[in-house]
Amino acid sequence: MKIHDISLPIFEGMPVYKNKPEKQPSFNTGQSGHVTETRLEMDVHTGTHVDAPLHMIPGGDTIETLPLDKLVRKAKVIDLTNAVDSIKADDLQGKDIKQGDFVLFKTKNSWDTEFNFEFIYVNKEAAKLLTEIGVSGVGIDALGVERAQENHPTHKELFQNNVIIIEGLQLKDVAEGEYLMIAAPLKIRGLDASPARVVLIEQ
Repeated sequence: MKIHDISLPIFEGMPVYKNKPEKQPSFNTGQSGHVTETRLEMDVHTGTHVDAPLHMIPGGDTIETLPLDKLVRKAKVIDLTNAVDSIKADDLQGKDIKQGDFVLFKTKNSWDTEFNFEFIYVNKEAAKLLTEIGVSGVGIDALGVERAQENHPTHKELFQNNVIIIEGLQLKDVAEGEYLMIAAPLKIRGLDASPARVVLIEQ
C-alpha cells in the first residue's frame, strides 16, 4: 500500500491566497519548564482545505455537516497539466468523468512554490459540465477553484448542485488514476471551511 500525502504544509510565511498578509498563519509558542504549548491563529481557508456551501451561499451548509462518506471514498486524479489559463469544458472531454465521481484536477499549479496570481482555475463552463455529469466533488491544486471571477460563478454552480470543493492540493507526484481518498476537515462547528489533511492511497 502506497500513501500519497497531497496536503500543503502550514507554516509562517507559507503561500496564501493573493499573498494577503491577513491570511498568513501565526504561531505563538510558550514554554514553562519542560512544557511547550503553541497557540495557532489562521484563516480556515489556509493551505489544503475543504470549502462548505456557506462560503459562497448565505445560509448554506456549514463544514461539519458535510458527510464523511463523501470525503473518505474513491477519487479520480485527472491530469490537466496541458490546460492553459483555466480548465475549460473542452479540457474535460475524453477524461472518463462519470456521475458520482470525485475528481481531483492536476495542473501546472502543483509545481508552483509561491502564490501564482495566474493560477489555473475551473471556469464556469467546465463547472456547469461537471454538474451536468453529476460529480460529487471537485478538488484542485490551487488555493482557489476560481480566481475571484465576478459573482463567483464556479463556486456557486458547484455548491448549488451539492458538489464538495477541496482547494490547495499538491498533485505533482501523483499519476492520473483512481485512488482511495481520505480528506478529513477539522470538526469545527458553524464555519465556511476547514483545513484538512488529504491523502490518496493506491489500492
